[in-house]
Amino acid sequence: MKARDMMTRNVVSVRPDTPTREIARILLDKRISAVPVIDENGVPLGMVSEGDLIGPASDSAARREWWLNHLAEGEALNPEFLTHLWTTDRIAREVMHGPLVTVEEDADFTEVARLLAEYRIKRVPVLREGQAVGIVSRADLLRALTQTATSQAMTPPRGGFLAGVLAHLDESFHHRSDQPDQGPLPVSSSTGAPASVPTAADFKHLVTDHERQEFEHRREERRQAAEQRRRTAIEMIERHVPDEKWRSLLHQACEAAQRGEKEFMLLRFPSAVCSDGGRAINVTEADWPTTLRGEAAETYLRWERDLKPRGFHLTARVLDFPGGVPGDIGLLLVWE
Repeated sequence: MKARDMMTRNVVSVRPDTPTREIARILLDKRISAVPVIDENGVPLGMVSEGDLIGPASDSAARREWWLNHLAEGEALNPEFLTHLWTTDRIAREVMHGPLVTVEEDADFTEVARLLAEYRIKRVPVLREGQAVGIVSRADLLRALTQTATSQAMTPPRGGFLAGVLAHLDESFHHRSDQPDQGPLPVSSSTGAPASVPTAADFKHLVTDHERQEFEHRREERRQAAEQRRRTAIEMIERHVPDEKWRSLLHQACEAAQRGEKEFMLLRFPSAVCSDGGRAINVTEADWPTTLRGEAAETYLRWERDLKPRGFHLTARVLDFPGGVPGDIGLLLVWE
């Protein structure tokens, strides 16, 4: 099963300049715990959760009031909590967390499950040519797993429904032509029709099956056409970092340190991989990690999880400027 088959399509999202108080209302009204931040081109930039709005976990009083509001069913919030949230003049871009792990719409079930487990996240946006078209949550995965198990248990007999209907037709016609004097055909007790003759409902099943196949065929054509339009940047966005590659990179970094070097390039990628074309990295804005996508985003998260606690730093640098604009970008692991 692919991500496009599991995802929720009507995704609630906010723009980068949406005020935090408006985000809070959306989370409460929709009864959700987080919302993706998507720019005007449909590109996901980050995620804002209730934790991002309230602040660090140490602010236990505010967090407690947040969840009490979910259970209050319209009763007034604590005034201190309102003061904390409503008087904070912030927007989504300032509080969202990133970079954002994403998947392409043709990513399979196991790949989505691996990302949710490995990065300890609850949901992952689904992209088509760099734009968000849906989101897959843990609940969507469980629902897909249940549907798969049910469909496997109800698999039709070998030969398919069509073969069975044609066999009935063949049997009926042979019976009528070869043995015309043997009386009427057996009658079904449920429909009153000859038991060996297909019903109108059988033919409706055939039409439904044909329409389903046509739909699958058109969808496959669209998928193949989209695949052909992808370029190098899109290919890197949908690429993920396997464990063996990460271990190899760390081994190479160790060898670089043995040679007296003070940094090692973990990844080189086109600036088009960034949601802003590399602008934030070029001007060294503090939130540049939120612009990373695909393999670049996963590399950053690997560093943040595995190496940052051990004293390693990570920097991003524009490596060349073809035509005066950012070209390739490097993510560099630094130990001095």
